[in-house]
Amino acid sequence: MTEKKGTKEPRKGDRLAEYRGRRDPRKTPEPVPADKALPHGDDDTFVVQEHHASSLHWDLRFERDGVLVSWAVPKGLPWSPETNHLAVHTEDHPLEYATFEGDIPRDEYGGGTVTVWDRGTYETEKWSEHEVKVVIHGSRVSGRYVLFRTGGKNWMIHRMDPPADPEAEPLPEALRPMLPVRRARLPRDQDAWGFEFAWGGRRLMAYVEGGRTRFTDGRGRPVDGPAGLGSRLGGRLGARPAVLDGELTVLDGRETYMIFDVPHLDGRPLLDVPYRERRARLDELDLSGPAWQTAPWYPGDGDAVRETAAEQGLPGVLAKRLDSPYAPGEESGAWRLIEVSARRR
Repeated sequence: MTEKKGTKEPRKGDRLAEYRGRRDPRKTPEPVPADKALPHGDDDTFVVQEHHASSLHWDLRFERDGVLVSWAVPKGLPWSPETNHLAVHTEDHPLEYATFEGDIPRDEYGGGTVTVWDRGTYETEKWSEHEVKVVIHGSRVSGRYVLFRTGGKNWMIHRMDPPADPEAEPLPEALRPMLPVRRARLPRDQDAWGFEFAWGGRRLMAYVEGGRTRFTDGRGRPVDGPAGLGSRLGGRLGARPAVLDGELTVLDGRETYMIFDVPHLDGRPLLDVPYRERRARLDELDLSGPAWQTAPWYPGDGDAVRETAAEQGLPGVLAKRLDSPYAPGEESGAWRLIEVSARRR
């Protein structure tokens, strides 16, 4: 595909004046060229950078007339044509920024960590002050996209092609958590079970997408999460959509979200996936932070877990069959809550 004749934007003065005016090269590791930008290259490079600044967003940049024309996209590039995402036009960046990764000091403009999320080439179909149509070819995202101006610096980005992953499913609006039945004794066949601590907290389901998080309670009703938890947890998962199941409890005097299941991940419902495999996928996410932790689990070792729970003053132990699916809203014998005060077998 080739650009329509007459749509190429003419060069303007010093395209990098605003960029330089916002940065002190003595304080930031970002490239800050002393000279004005000069056209070179084929106007075919694009990059998407994940930017953990005051709020997580993704920076979309296209090489154009010697600079990287840039938009900040708070929720990342849409994977389906059914959803448009906000894209805020920002100052032009130097071409050297296409390979930049590093930590910008927190007290500097754009302070935070920058990593390259994707890069590749693109073709221009149309480029004007109000509309940009491109075909991008990256390793993580490819396809036809259009950016259109809605007012001031605010634009929207729309995917024109079919979904990048036709089998991907959006996160559910609400998912009621699976519930255990109460039992007085540990299961006889402990090798067929995994064991977790019962934390005695408030059940919360977390829906993470585009770096943002919303929560529902044990009845599937929308609720507010603890201050700051949603944005920080969303930032940890980045562009990976997920539904997390956990309890909000107090550990060492601090409110902590203990995560013990993942019923939906990367556009795939995991309801029919065995508990053992869901836990393995959850562990791979390595979710550990100042206000959240991946809860530990112990296959086949219920007696030791129960003894530790009693020593720590925890209310009980959860026994979960290793082959059990996730049954939203159901009280299932595949999950069992055993109180530590109950008599052992």
